[in-house]
Amino acid sequence: MTEAKTPGHGPLTGVRVVELAGIGPGPFAAMLLADLGADVVRVDRPGGPGLGIDPAYDVTNRNKRSVIVDLKAPDGAARVLDLAERADVLIEGYRPGVAERLGVGPGDCHARNPRLVYGRMTGWGQQGPLADRAGHDVAYLALTGTLGMIGDPDRPPAVPANLLGDYAGGSLYLVVGVLAALHHARAGGTGQVVDAAIVDGAAHLSAMIHGMLAAGAWQDRRGANLLDGGCPYYGTYETADGRHMAVGALEPRFYAEFLRLLGLEDQAAAHLDVTRWPELRERVAARFKSRTRDEWTAVFEGSDACVAPVLSLREAPHHPHLAARSTFTDHGGTTQPAPAPRFSATPTTVRTGPARPGADTVGVARDWDVPRLLSSSSNPQRKASP
Repeated sequence: MTEAKTPGHGPLTGVRVVELAGIGPGPFAAMLLADLGADVVRVDRPGGPGLGIDPAYDVTNRNKRSVIVDLKAPDGAARVLDLAERADVLIEGYRPGVAERLGVGPGDCHARNPRLVYGRMTGWGQQGPLADRAGHDVAYLALTGTLGMIGDPDRPPAVPANLLGDYAGGSLYLVVGVLAALHHARAGGTGQVVDAAIVDGAAHLSAMIHGMLAAGAWQDRRGANLLDGGCPYYGTYETADGRHMAVGALEPRFYAEFLRLLGLEDQAAAHLDVTRWPELRERVAARFKSRTRDEWTAVFEGSDACVAPVLSLREAPHHPHLAARSTFTDHGGTTQPAPAPRFSATPTTVRTGPARPGADTVGVARDWDVPRLLSSSSNPQRKASP
Protein backbone atom coordinates (compact mmCIF):
# COMPACT_ATOMS: atom_id res chain seq x y z
CA MET A 1 0.00 0.00 0.00
CA THR A 2 1.32 3.44 -0.91
CA GLU A 3 0.47 6.98 0.08
CA ALA A 4 -1.15 8.94 -2.75
CA LYS A 5 1.16 11.84 -3.62
CA THR A 6 1.50 14.10 -6.63
CA PRO A 7 -1.84 14.66 -8.38
CA GLY A 8 -2.02 13.12 -11.84
CA HIS A 9 -4.24 13.92 -14.76
CA GLY A 10 -5.20 10.84 -16.73
CA PRO A 11 -6.36 10.28 -20.31
CA LEU A 12 -9.69 12.08 -19.81
CA THR A 13 -8.13 15.37 -18.76
CA GLY A 14 -10.24 18.16 -20.25
CA VAL A 15 -13.46 16.12 -20.34
CA ARG A 16 -16.27 17.66 -18.31
CA VAL A 17 -18.88 15.44 -16.66
CA VAL A 18 -22.05 16.38 -14.79
CA GLU A 19 -23.28 13.72 -12.37
CA LEU A 20 -26.80 14.05 -11.01
CA ALA A 21 -26.39 12.58 -7.55
CA GLY A 22 -27.72 9.14 -6.82
CA ILE A 23 -26.53 5.94 -5.17
CA GLY A 24 -24.75 2.82 -6.34
CA PRO A 25 -23.76 2.34 -9.98
CA GLY A 26 -24.13 5.95 -11.14
CA PRO A 27 -21.67 7.40 -8.61
CA PHE A 28 -19.25 4.52 -9.24
CA ALA A 29 -19.31 5.15 -12.99
CA ALA A 30 -18.68 8.84 -12.39
CA MET A 31 -15.83 7.96 -10.02
CA LEU A 32 -14.22 5.87 -12.73
CA LEU A 33 -14.42 8.78 -15.17
CA ALA A 34 -13.00 11.08 -12.49
CA ASP A 35 -10.18 8.61 -11.77
CA LEU A 36 -9.34 8.75 -15.47
CA GLY A 37 -8.91 12.50 -15.24
CA ALA A 38 -12.32 13.93 -16.11
CA ASP A 39 -13.56 17.02 -14.28
CA VAL A 40 -16.64 15.51 -12.64
CA VAL A 41 -19.11 17.87 -10.99
CA ARG A 42 -21.59 16.06 -8.80
CA VAL A 43 -24.91 17.86 -8.44
CA ASP A 44 -26.01 16.98 -4.93
CA ARG A 45 -29.51 17.54 -3.69
CA PRO A 46 -30.28 19.39 -0.46
CA GLY A 47 -30.33 16.90 2.38
CA GLY A 48 -28.24 14.27 0.63
CA PRO A 49 -29.17 11.18 -1.40
CA GLY A 50 -31.29 9.54 1.34
CA LEU A 51 -29.15 6.40 1.50
CA GLY A 52 -25.44 6.25 1.99
CA ILE A 53 -22.53 6.65 4.37
CA ASP A 54 -20.85 9.70 5.86
CA PRO A 55 -19.71 11.73 2.81
CA ALA A 56 -16.21 11.89 4.29
CA TYR A 57 -15.84 8.14 3.68
CA ASP A 58 -17.73 7.74 0.41
CA VAL A 59 -14.81 6.76 -1.78
CA THR A 60 -17.03 6.66 -4.85
CA ASN A 61 -17.06 10.46 -4.70
CA ARG A 62 -13.28 10.86 -4.80
CA ASN A 63 -11.67 13.02 -7.50
CA LYS A 64 -14.96 14.89 -7.95
CA ARG A 65 -16.31 18.32 -7.09
CA SER A 66 -19.75 18.98 -5.65
CA VAL A 67 -22.41 21.66 -5.95
CA ILE A 68 -25.88 21.62 -4.43
CA VAL A 69 -28.92 22.29 -6.61
CA ASP A 70 -32.54 21.79 -5.65
CA LEU A 71 -34.01 20.51 -8.88
CA LYS A 72 -37.50 21.07 -7.51
CA ALA A 73 -36.84 24.77 -7.04
CA PRO A 74 -38.17 27.12 -9.78
CA ASP A 75 -34.69 27.78 -11.14
CA GLY A 76 -33.13 24.39 -10.31
CA ALA A 77 -33.34 22.93 -13.80
CA ALA A 78 -31.87 26.07 -15.33
CA ARG A 79 -28.75 25.72 -13.16
CA VAL A 80 -28.22 22.12 -14.24
CA LEU A 81 -28.78 23.07 -17.88
CA ASP A 82 -26.10 25.76 -17.51
CA LEU A 83 -23.70 22.99 -16.49
CA ALA A 84 -24.91 20.62 -19.21
CA GLU A 85 -24.31 23.30 -21.84
CA ARG A 86 -20.62 23.31 -20.90
CA ALA A 87 -20.25 19.57 -20.33
CA ASP A 88 -19.25 16.67 -22.53
CA VAL A 89 -21.14 14.04 -20.52
CA LEU A 90 -24.09 13.96 -18.13
CA ILE A 91 -24.92 10.94 -15.97
CA GLU A 92 -28.24 10.38 -14.21
CA GLY A 93 -29.76 7.37 -12.46
CA TYR A 94 -33.42 8.31 -12.02
CA ARG A 95 -36.36 6.12 -12.91
CA PRO A 96 -37.51 6.61 -16.52
CA GLY A 97 -39.29 9.92 -17.02
CA VAL A 98 -38.10 11.58 -13.81
CA ALA A 99 -35.34 13.64 -15.44
CA GLU A 100 -37.82 14.80 -18.07
CA ARG A 101 -40.32 15.88 -15.40
CA LEU A 102 -37.55 17.79 -13.62
CA GLY A 103 -36.65 19.61 -16.83
CA VAL A 104 -33.21 18.05 -17.27
CA GLY A 105 -33.99 15.16 -19.61
CA PRO A 106 -32.16 14.44 -22.86
CA GLY A 107 -34.37 16.77 -24.89
CA ASP A 108 -33.79 19.71 -22.57
CA CYS A 109 -30.05 19.09 -22.39
CA HIS A 110 -29.54 18.51 -26.11
CA ALA A 111 -31.43 21.71 -26.89
CA ARG A 112 -28.63 23.51 -25.06
CA ASN A 113 -25.78 21.20 -26.08
CA PRO A 114 -26.37 18.93 -29.12
CA ARG A 115 -23.02 17.14 -28.64
CA LEU A 116 -23.70 16.10 -25.05
CA VAL A 117 -23.44 12.41 -24.21
CA TYR A 118 -26.38 11.71 -21.91
CA GLY A 119 -25.77 8.58 -19.84
CA ARG A 120 -28.75 6.92 -18.17
CA MET A 121 -28.09 4.34 -15.44
CA THR A 122 -30.99 2.14 -14.38
CA GLY A 123 -31.64 -1.41 -13.32
CA TRP A 124 -34.44 -2.32 -15.69
CA GLY A 125 -33.69 0.09 -18.57
CA GLN A 126 -35.71 2.89 -20.14
CA GLN A 127 -38.34 0.62 -21.71
CA GLY A 128 -40.08 -2.65 -20.84
CA PRO A 129 -42.79 -3.85 -18.46
CA LEU A 130 -40.58 -3.36 -15.39
CA ALA A 131 -39.00 -0.05 -16.40
CA ASP A 132 -40.95 1.96 -13.82
CA ARG A 133 -40.50 -0.52 -10.97
CA ALA A 134 -38.09 -0.14 -8.07
CA GLY A 135 -35.30 -2.69 -7.79
CA HIS A 136 -31.84 -3.50 -6.57
CA ASP A 137 -28.85 -5.53 -7.71
CA VAL A 138 -30.10 -8.89 -6.45
CA ALA A 139 -33.41 -8.61 -8.36
CA TYR A 140 -31.73 -7.62 -11.61
CA LEU A 141 -29.36 -10.58 -11.34
CA ALA A 142 -32.26 -12.89 -10.53
CA LEU A 143 -34.13 -12.22 -13.77
CA THR A 144 -31.08 -12.53 -16.01
CA GLY A 145 -30.27 -16.06 -14.85
CA THR A 146 -26.98 -14.83 -13.42
CA LEU A 147 -27.92 -15.17 -9.75
CA GLY A 148 -29.20 -18.69 -10.32
CA MET A 149 -25.70 -19.79 -11.36
CA ILE A 150 -24.00 -18.78 -8.11
CA GLY A 151 -23.75 -20.86 -4.96
CA ASP A 152 -24.03 -24.40 -3.67
CA PRO A 153 -26.68 -26.60 -5.28
CA ASP A 154 -28.30 -27.48 -1.93
CA ARG A 155 -28.53 -23.90 -0.68
CA PRO A 156 -30.21 -20.73 -1.99
CA PRO A 157 -28.23 -18.75 -4.59
CA ALA A 158 -25.38 -16.75 -3.07
CA VAL A 159 -25.64 -12.94 -3.17
CA PRO A 160 -22.40 -11.49 -4.65
CA ALA A 161 -22.64 -8.18 -2.72
CA ASN A 162 -23.57 -5.56 -5.34
CA LEU A 163 -20.43 -6.05 -7.37
CA LEU A 164 -21.77 -8.20 -10.18
CA GLY A 165 -24.94 -6.27 -10.99
CA ASP A 166 -24.54 -2.64 -9.95
CA TYR A 167 -20.87 -2.26 -10.78
CA ALA A 168 -19.92 -4.91 -13.35
CA GLY A 169 -23.24 -5.09 -15.21
CA GLY A 170 -24.12 -1.45 -14.58
CA SER A 171 -21.31 1.05 -13.99
CA LEU A 172 -18.74 -0.50 -16.31
CA TYR A 173 -21.20 -0.80 -19.19
CA LEU A 174 -22.28 2.79 -18.68
CA VAL A 175 -18.66 3.95 -18.83
CA VAL A 176 -17.94 1.91 -21.96
CA GLY A 177 -21.05 3.34 -23.60
CA VAL A 178 -20.28 6.90 -22.57
CA LEU A 179 -16.71 6.71 -23.85
CA ALA A 180 -17.84 5.18 -27.16
CA ALA A 181 -20.50 7.88 -27.58
CA LEU A 182 -17.98 10.58 -26.65
CA HIS A 183 -15.62 9.27 -29.32
CA HIS A 184 -18.47 9.41 -31.85
CA ALA A 185 -19.38 12.98 -30.88
CA ARG A 186 -15.78 14.18 -31.04
CA ALA A 187 -15.32 12.53 -34.44
CA GLY A 188 -17.94 14.81 -35.89
CA GLY A 189 -21.10 13.04 -34.83
CA THR A 190 -23.87 14.25 -32.57
CA GLY A 191 -24.50 13.66 -28.92
CA GLN A 192 -26.76 10.79 -27.97
CA VAL A 193 -28.41 8.92 -25.11
CA VAL A 194 -26.68 5.90 -23.59
CA ASP A 195 -29.25 3.56 -22.01
CA ALA A 196 -27.23 1.42 -19.58
CA ALA A 197 -29.46 -1.13 -17.85
CA ILE A 198 -28.07 -3.53 -15.27
CA VAL A 199 -30.22 -6.35 -16.66
CA ASP A 200 -28.62 -5.86 -20.08
CA GLY A 201 -25.08 -5.69 -18.72
CA ALA A 202 -25.46 -8.63 -16.35
CA ALA A 203 -26.92 -10.73 -19.17
CA HIS A 204 -24.08 -9.68 -21.47
CA LEU A 205 -21.52 -10.81 -18.89
CA SER A 206 -22.83 -14.35 -19.22
CA ALA A 207 -22.19 -14.55 -22.98
CA MET A 208 -19.58 -17.30 -22.66
CA ILE A 209 -21.83 -19.36 -20.38
CA HIS A 210 -24.71 -19.15 -22.86
CA GLY A 211 -22.38 -20.40 -25.57
CA MET A 212 -21.33 -23.32 -23.39
CA LEU A 213 -24.99 -24.03 -22.58
CA ALA A 214 -25.87 -24.17 -26.28
CA ALA A 215 -22.91 -26.47 -26.92
CA GLY A 216 -23.98 -28.86 -24.16
CA ALA A 217 -20.92 -27.98 -22.07
CA TRP A 218 -22.88 -26.31 -19.27
CA GLN A 219 -25.73 -27.68 -17.16
CA ASP A 220 -28.44 -25.16 -16.25
CA ARG A 221 -28.15 -25.75 -12.51
CA ARG A 222 -25.80 -24.66 -9.74
CA GLY A 223 -22.77 -26.60 -8.64
CA ALA A 224 -22.65 -28.92 -11.64
CA ASN A 225 -20.13 -27.22 -13.91
CA LEU A 226 -16.47 -26.53 -14.34
CA LEU A 227 -16.58 -22.91 -13.18
CA ASP A 228 -19.42 -22.78 -10.65
CA GLY A 229 -18.00 -24.88 -7.83
CA GLY A 230 -19.11 -28.20 -9.26
CA CYS A 231 -15.53 -29.10 -10.14
CA PRO A 232 -13.40 -30.14 -7.11
CA TYR A 233 -10.30 -28.43 -8.45
CA TYR A 234 -12.04 -25.09 -9.03
CA GLY A 235 -13.49 -23.76 -5.80
CA THR A 236 -12.76 -22.98 -2.17
CA TYR A 237 -11.82 -25.12 0.81
CA GLU A 238 -11.80 -24.54 4.55
CA THR A 239 -8.52 -24.78 6.43
CA ALA A 240 -7.74 -25.89 9.98
CA ASP A 241 -8.15 -22.36 11.37
CA GLY A 242 -11.56 -21.78 9.78
CA ARG A 243 -10.18 -19.73 6.90
CA HIS A 244 -10.16 -20.71 3.24
CA MET A 245 -8.01 -21.42 0.20
CA ALA A 246 -9.11 -20.83 -3.40
CA VAL A 247 -8.23 -23.44 -6.01
CA GLY A 248 -8.26 -22.92 -9.79
CA ALA A 249 -6.13 -25.79 -11.09
CA LEU A 250 -8.00 -26.32 -14.36
CA GLU A 251 -5.31 -27.17 -16.92
CA PRO A 252 -3.60 -30.60 -16.71
CA ARG A 253 -0.15 -29.29 -15.74
CA PHE A 254 -1.59 -26.99 -13.09
CA TYR A 255 -3.73 -29.84 -11.78
CA ALA A 256 -0.68 -32.11 -11.58
CA GLU A 257 1.22 -29.47 -9.62
CA PHE A 258 -1.77 -29.02 -7.34
CA LEU A 259 -1.94 -32.72 -6.56
CA ARG A 260 1.80 -32.95 -5.98
CA LEU A 261 1.87 -30.17 -3.43
CA LEU A 262 -1.28 -31.44 -1.79
CA GLY A 263 0.14 -34.96 -1.59
CA LEU A 264 -2.63 -36.55 -3.66
CA GLU A 265 -0.76 -37.77 -6.74
CA ASP A 266 -2.95 -40.89 -6.81
CA GLN A 267 -5.86 -38.71 -7.95
CA ALA A 268 -4.35 -37.85 -11.35
CA ALA A 269 -6.97 -39.83 -13.28
CA ALA A 270 -9.81 -37.92 -11.58
CA HIS A 271 -9.04 -34.81 -13.61
CA LEU A 272 -11.43 -35.71 -16.43
CA ASP A 273 -13.40 -38.49 -14.73
CA VAL A 274 -16.45 -36.78 -13.23
CA THR A 275 -17.49 -40.02 -11.53
CA ARG A 276 -14.44 -39.64 -9.31
CA TRP A 277 -15.07 -35.99 -8.45
CA PRO A 278 -17.02 -36.68 -5.21
CA GLU A 279 -14.12 -38.76 -3.85
CA LEU A 280 -11.58 -36.18 -5.03
CA ARG A 281 -13.50 -33.39 -3.31
CA GLU A 282 -13.54 -35.29 -0.02
CA ARG A 283 -9.81 -36.02 -0.22
CA VAL A 284 -8.94 -32.41 -1.09
CA ALA A 285 -11.19 -31.05 1.66
CA ALA A 286 -9.61 -33.35 4.24
CA ARG A 287 -6.11 -32.31 3.24
CA PHE A 288 -6.87 -28.60 3.47
CA LYS A 289 -8.46 -29.11 6.90
CA SER A 290 -5.18 -30.55 8.16
CA ARG A 291 -3.29 -27.23 8.11
CA THR A 292 -3.94 -23.53 8.57
CA ARG A 293 -4.46 -21.10 5.74
CA ASP A 294 -1.03 -19.55 6.22
CA GLU A 295 0.64 -22.97 6.25
CA TRP A 296 -1.02 -23.91 2.96
CA THR A 297 -0.13 -20.50 1.52
CA ALA A 298 3.51 -21.31 2.23
CA VAL A 299 3.17 -24.74 0.61
CA PHE A 300 1.82 -23.29 -2.65
CA GLU A 301 4.04 -20.19 -2.67
CA GLY A 302 5.93 -19.84 -5.96
CA SER A 303 4.07 -22.68 -7.68
CA ASP A 304 1.81 -22.80 -10.74
CA ALA A 305 -0.86 -24.78 -8.92
CA CYS A 306 -3.23 -21.78 -9.12
CA VAL A 307 -3.98 -21.80 -5.41
CA ALA A 308 -4.34 -18.65 -3.31
CA PRO A 309 -5.44 -17.72 0.20
CA VAL A 310 -8.87 -16.12 0.54
CA LEU A 311 -8.08 -12.76 2.14
CA SER A 312 -10.38 -10.35 3.92
CA LEU A 313 -10.89 -6.75 2.85
CA ARG A 314 -8.48 -5.57 5.55
CA GLU A 315 -5.88 -8.20 4.69
CA ALA A 316 -5.84 -7.68 0.92
CA PRO A 317 -3.91 -4.36 0.79
CA HIS A 318 -0.99 -5.96 2.65
CA HIS A 319 -0.47 -8.93 0.33
CA PRO A 320 3.07 -8.67 -1.10
CA HIS A 321 1.96 -8.76 -4.73
CA LEU A 322 -0.76 -6.14 -4.32
CA ALA A 323 1.56 -3.98 -2.24
CA ALA A 324 4.28 -4.19 -4.89
CA ARG A 325 1.81 -3.07 -7.58
CA SER A 326 0.25 -0.39 -5.34
CA THR A 327 -3.13 -1.93 -6.08
CA PHE A 328 -4.41 -0.15 -2.98
CA THR A 329 -3.60 3.37 -1.90
CA ASP A 330 -4.14 5.57 1.11
CA HIS A 331 -5.66 9.01 0.85
CA GLY A 332 -6.64 11.09 3.85
CA GLY A 333 -6.31 8.08 6.12
CA THR A 334 -8.69 5.91 4.10
CA THR A 335 -7.35 2.77 2.45
CA GLN A 336 -8.98 2.23 -0.93
CA PRO A 337 -8.40 0.61 -4.32
CA ALA A 338 -6.15 2.70 -6.55
CA PRO A 339 -7.49 3.85 -9.95
CA ALA A 340 -7.50 1.17 -12.64
CA PRO A 341 -6.47 0.39 -15.32
CA ARG A 342 -2.99 1.88 -15.71
CA PHE A 343 -1.67 4.14 -18.45
CA SER A 344 1.95 4.60 -19.54
CA ALA A 345 1.63 8.17 -20.84
CA THR A 346 -1.24 9.58 -18.78
CA PRO A 347 -1.00 8.05 -15.28
CA THR A 348 -3.91 8.35 -12.88
CA THR A 349 -4.06 8.77 -9.13
CA VAL A 350 -6.37 9.71 -6.29
CA ARG A 351 -6.16 13.49 -6.55
CA THR A 352 -8.74 14.45 -3.93
CA GLY A 353 -10.79 12.77 -1.27
CA PRO A 354 -14.58 12.36 -1.35
CA ALA A 355 -16.37 15.51 -2.46
CA ARG A 356 -18.37 17.12 0.34
CA PRO A 357 -21.85 18.19 -0.75
CA GLY A 358 -21.75 21.77 -2.00
CA ALA A 359 -18.17 22.43 -0.96
CA ASP A 360 -16.91 23.21 -4.46
CA THR A 361 -19.60 25.58 -5.70
CA VAL A 362 -17.41 28.67 -5.91
CA GLY A 363 -14.67 26.87 -7.84
CA VAL A 364 -17.08 25.20 -10.25
CA ALA A 365 -18.97 28.44 -10.87
CA ARG A 366 -15.67 30.08 -11.76
CA ASP A 367 -14.09 27.28 -13.79
CA TRP A 368 -17.22 26.39 -15.75
CA ASP A 369 -18.42 29.99 -16.01
CA VAL A 370 -21.78 29.26 -14.39
CA PRO A 371 -22.35 32.25 -12.09
CA ARG A 372 -25.96 31.24 -11.46
CA LEU A 373 -24.63 28.48 -9.16
CA LEU A 374 -23.68 31.16 -6.63
CA SER A 375 -27.28 32.11 -5.90
CA SER A 376 -28.08 31.44 -2.26
CA SER A 377 -31.48 30.01 -3.20
CA SER A 378 -29.70 27.08 -4.84
CA ASN A 379 -26.56 26.87 -2.77
CA PRO A 380 -26.90 26.90 1.02
CA GLN A 381 -23.14 26.33 1.30
CA ARG A 382 -22.00 29.07 -1.06
CA LYS A 383 -19.45 30.29 1.48
CA ALA A 384 -17.67 26.95 1.62
CA SER A 385 -14.11 27.06 0.37
CA PRO A 386 -13.50 25.96 -3.24
